Amino acid sequence: MPNTQPGSAYFLDERKEASEAHTLSILVDNEPGVLARIAGLFSGRGYNIESLTVSETEHEKHLSRFTIVTTGTPMVLAQIKSQLERLVNVHRVVDLTVAGDPLERELALVKVAGKGEKRIEALRLAEIFRASVIDASTEHFVFEITGRISKIEQFIAIMRELGLLEVSRTGIAAIARGPKGM
Repeated sequence: MPNTQPGSAYFLDERKEASEAHTLSILVDNEPGVLARIAGLFSGRGYNIESLTVSETEHEKHLSRFTIVTTGTPMVLAQIKSQLERLVNVHRVVDLTVAGDPLERELALVKVAGKGEKRIEALRLAEIFRASVIDASTEHFVFEITGRISKIEQFIAIMRELGLLEVSRTGIAAIARGPKGM
């Protein structure tokens, strides 16, 4: 039986570092295959992507920006960042969580069925959450809502009780606070 006393090396193996979610911002060349290489890096090493958004941000320079939310121990997160920085098409990787309290928003489209009182309640709650009606019939609504993840999750949970049919989410868009750019 291994010695698990604090002075033993086995004790170190039994410590478990807590996983934490981090938002990474990655500036890359806007070329075919870059998304596949980044996704392959994550899947090949068993890392999970909880949210992924990507879009061209500098058309003249042909640069795109990935925003990835992933979870891991500090050591795993450092490995992810290091491995991303080594990819050929990657110009810069910034851990926005380490940089300090990033501005994060998400957009969701939420389809809700309802008649009578449930319909009225869905509209009332949408107004409270500042969700916009972007499609409607006598039997359904599609709401557009933007905000923090917690706001989106709360809205979806409430709509579940009122006739939630379908949800489509964009994933996180994030940027660092302050005057400096990436």
